[in-house]
Amino acid sequence: MPSIAAIQTSNASYAPPYLPVAIFFGGTSGIGRATAEAFAKHTEGNAHIVIVGRNAGAARELLDSLPKPSSIASGWKHEFVDGGDAALVANVHALVPRLPSRVNFLVMTAGYFSLAGRNDTSEGLDSKMALTYYSRAALVMGLLPALRNAAAQGEAASVLSVLGAGHGHKVDLDDLGLEKGFTGMKSMDACATYTDLFYEELSAQNPTIAFTHTFPGFVDTPLFNTSSAGTPWTVRLAGPLIKLAVMGFAKSMPDAGETQLYAVLPPAATPGRVLRRGSDGEELKAEPAYGSGCNDASRRVLEHTEKVFQATKPQ
Repeated sequence: MPSIAAIQTSNASYAPPYLPVAIFFGGTSGIGRATAEAFAKHTEGNAHIVIVGRNAGAARELLDSLPKPSSIASGWKHEFVDGGDAALVANVHALVPRLPSRVNFLVMTAGYFSLAGRNDTSEGLDSKMALTYYSRAALVMGLLPALRNAAAQGEAASVLSVLGAGHGHKVDLDDLGLEKGFTGMKSMDACATYTDLFYEELSAQNPTIAFTHTFPGFVDTPLFNTSSAGTPWTVRLAGPLIKLAVMGFAKSMPDAGETQLYAVLPPAATPGRVLRRGSDGEELKAEPAYGSGCNDASRRVLEHTEKVFQATKPQ
């Protein structure tokens, strides 16, 4: 397990000979924002940073706070792209053409915590599952050409989903999407396992791209802030109690950002492998990835996911 000091040292050593392009999906608050801030700090702002979200005000405040290079010669750029409601996969399909054609790092944190019952979007997907799995998967799939473009030029190409590595369970391959047996806890476990299996398929097809799934652990984020706009009522109700219970060992936002940045940067992110990391940046064993290594399971999850993509693409 790397110490936070070792993680910061590793991040500080990242000095590519090219202008890196990083997209933060869900980067206006929480862990996504903290990771974007860490990336900007270690690159001294000398990067093309794209913050994707819905809150333009929060994005502008973040972008204004990031370090700026003294020279414009490098072509650096820090921008906000309004992704609309990310619980609608169709919006992600529409988002992809507005993003850079070369991408080195894709960091995805969009989502929320809830143990409530199923809440379907207009696309027939549970809103939480849509945010934490289907929309993220659609973004990865849509940006594969941009990631391959970076890899073909000898640059880093790395994908990170901050979710629930090591906390999945065996999934019912005959009920993918949980249309028959939905519970809040089951949906959380399913999205973690779907992510592992989806990445296994993509990694096999794209050996020059690194795919990483992490579990952030308890982090002092606005997730449990009862005044946060858009926070589900179940979280607002339980938030103060949960925060009180974990505040003694919750990771600070800056440390969480450094840890997630470590996971997506080389050398920790390794092309040709699906890496799963815990809350302290440690690599997890393969055993907890239920279904991992089972070609039929990963294939069926990919096929199910592609069917959702087809159903949500504009005709």
